[in-house]
Formats: sequence, structure tokens, C-alpha cells
Amino acid sequence: MTLLEFYNETRQTFPEITVKADKEHIRVWDEIDPEFAYSWFESLAKALNREMTMSEDVGKYIELFNYMSSNFRKGNKEVKNCIDVAFTENLFWQVPEDKIKPYWLALPDELKKLYIDFHRREPI
Repeated sequence: MTLLEFYNETRQTFPEITVKADKEHIRVWDEIDPEFAYSWFESLAKALNREMTMSEDVGKYIELFNYMSSNFRKGNKEVKNCIDVAFTENLFWQVPEDKIKPYWLALPDELKKLYIDFHRREPI
């Protein structure tokens, strides 16, 4: 799967968080454009951070986390890099520690490893 296919599939599969990610993306980039697919996944992480901060139920996002983990395992180099750098590295940024725990516990081990490899520690 190409990055563009991954981007389109993610948007189609998770419409509720896509709306929130789009708002974040437009705030930074002024428009939604598939050419900015990589950056959109950073916006997706930021939208999830906002959800964490507002104490949204993590159950709403377990399927998304599993989807990301699955695509990391089977994706090509470009998709893997996008999940690692644009999505996972940006999770938990400026989220209060007391709001992180349920999301961290729900994050698949592969994504936890990516996070720890970059940040050198768990977010909690």
C-alpha cells in the first residue's frame, strides 16, 4: 500500500477522528491536500492528544491504534516511516500525565516501542 492509499483508507475507515484531524490540519496548513498526507498523520496525532486532554474514552480509539500497528507491520518503508515519525512520535505531546495512562496502556507494543525508541522513555 502506498502512503496515499494508506492516507485515503485511514480517512475512510475512521471518519469521526478524521474530522478532528482535518480541523487541526487546516489550522496549520490552511487546506486538506493528499500531497500533505504525511503531515496529516501528525495532525491526526495532535487530534488524539486533544481527545486525551479532554478525557475522551480510549475505547473509541483502540481500533485506530490496532489499525496503525497492523499497517506498521505490513506497510512499505514510506508507510512505516509515516506511522513512526508523523504519528507515533507526536502522540502524548503536552497531554497531562494523568490523562495519558489509559491511552498508553491501549497502545499496541509495536507503537510503544517506536515511541520509546524516539523519546527514550514512556510518556508516563
